[in-house]
Amino acid sequence: MPAEQIHLVRHGEVFNPQGVLYGRLPGYGLSTLGHEMAQAAADDLVGRSRPVSALISSPLQRTQQSAEPIARVFSLEASLDDRVIEPENRFEGKRMSGPDGALRDVRTWAFLVNPLQPSWGEPFRQIVTRMLRAMDDAWNSVDHGDVVIVSHQLPIWMVHRRVSGRSLSHDPRRRRCALSSITTFERRDDGFVEVGYRDPAAGLAAQATDVGAV
Repeated sequence: MPAEQIHLVRHGEVFNPQGVLYGRLPGYGLSTLGHEMAQAAADDLVGRSRPVSALISSPLQRTQQSAEPIARVFSLEASLDDRVIEPENRFEGKRMSGPDGALRDVRTWAFLVNPLQPSWGEPFRQIVTRMLRAMDDAWNSVDHGDVVIVSHQLPIWMVHRRVSGRSLSHDPRRRRCALSSITTFERRDDGFVEVGYRDPAAGLAAQATDVGAV
């Protein structure tokens, strides 16, 4: 039989002293707090007393680092999958708020014409399509146990909205996908259903200075 559950884990806090939208830019790893958050996610998964048979990560530094404590506690090696990566974003490397923020620069306004797509980055439909294909392959890649996929806020949120039958367009400020949170899915009939959400790093969140890209 295939996997029993798939856990989509968001990475921990990123060290980002300049406060830029880092997207897929290299060199953005976890902060000290982010490593603690990643460990909290690993501890939560262990506490479920469920076998984990495979671990998959986005290829970005922050997700690979967030996968490390999970790999240790389950004696697994993370495999990389480009399909669970952060979406492309035209604002990469820019500060979004403040007097020098990208939203105040008239040269960037053309990227904001269609927030329902969105016009500033990878279309929502493309994100959810690649995520679901990765989940399908992960589900069938093992004979038993669970699969953990370490990814990013928007890809995880797109899966949540699709399987719950909601529109993919949304207010980014209202995403329920905290740092190092775990959103769990099972496959029933021909599709996935969400069966749980946990925020094991909630006690650390008040200390976070970087909450991720929009």
